[in-house]
Amino acid sequence: MSKVLLGDVAVEHKETCKGSKDGYPIVGLEHLIPEEITLTAWDEGSENTFTKMFRKGNVLFGRRRAYLKKAAVAPFDGICSGDITVIEAKPDRILPELLPFIIQNDVLFDFAVGKSAGSLSPRVKWEHLKNYEFELPDMDKQRELATLLWAMDETKKSYQKLIAATDELVKSQFMEQFVIGTPYPRDALKSYITQVRGVSYKPADLRPSLTEDSVLLLRANNIGEGRVNHNEVQYVSAEKVSKVQLIKKNDILMCGSSGSLEHVGKAALCPESVEGETFGAFCKLIRANGALRPEYIAAYFGTDEYRKIIMQLACGSNINNLKNEHIDDLQIPVPDDAAQQQFIAFIRQSDKSKFEIEQALAELTATYKRIIAENLG
Repeated sequence: MSKVLLGDVAVEHKETCKGSKDGYPIVGLEHLIPEEITLTAWDEGSENTFTKMFRKGNVLFGRRRAYLKKAAVAPFDGICSGDITVIEAKPDRILPELLPFIIQNDVLFDFAVGKSAGSLSPRVKWEHLKNYEFELPDMDKQRELATLLWAMDETKKSYQKLIAATDELVKSQFMEQFVIGTPYPRDALKSYITQVRGVSYKPADLRPSLTEDSVLLLRANNIGEGRVNHNEVQYVSAEKVSKVQLIKKNDILMCGSSGSLEHVGKAALCPESVEGETFGAFCKLIRANGALRPEYIAAYFGTDEYRKIIMQLACGSNINNLKNEHIDDLQIPVPDDAAQQQFIAFIRQSDKSKFEIEQALAELTATYKRIIAENLG
């Protein structure tokens, strides 16, 4: 095993599409999923100004905001954004199948963040990235590691599919129980909720950490698929936060405005662990105050029916921005409380099963990262 630089075993693939782009898949930064090594999304036939070419087997590295940890293997030839660095293995120096794991690891991303320049949208150049140093074993060991790591990645994807299937089951159960199988009367959602809009805080109001004098500030990026995450949170002076802006258990946090059409309207039920935190200007809070339970309302926000309505609203003049009346006027099924409680019990059982899968996934991911650190550190 010897120490090498990334530039010793890989090069930046520099190729420009000079002819027609017809037939080439298009990959932007939005298609790269943080910490996912395989590419699963792209556009076809969309209007774009991209000209950078990549080839099957190249690694697509998101050089803008490297802390997002975006890097994936290209499964085909295509065209990508200029904010993606295309990296190609030197087959005589490194096994191409192993290169993605060297690039998609925490230590390299930390190195990339340290070399990034720019305040609002920091980017790292290949000239700096190629100086990343790591341990490289001989070819036999490389083959062994690549086989093991790709097998672990497949297992990881199996867990992720089970988690997604569990979420889909809950959506299907909602539609079957309240819409298709036993239709219930509908009413405007405004009869059952109160909305609280987020606040835009000035830079002077923000604080570097969570203290007795500050409050954790959640933003649109902290709203995932039905849950709140704490990635890249901010902190705001406690004296600037009104009491009504403090989150309570079972409030529903919603993305009310975003540059991403897909993200607008995404909502998450707030667990007890989020209580006492606050939320920013691009968010809104939905607080149940009537005959509909918050868990039931949150489940409706996860259905395809709701998503279709939101997408239709977002395609109007008020694109990517939901007004209070958009949510207030939603016609939601109104079942009796016994039916709601029965459904909530089903949700909790599903969440329990999903939690067990997520625990197994977390343990696998930790082992995966440890193997990379110990053998390619």
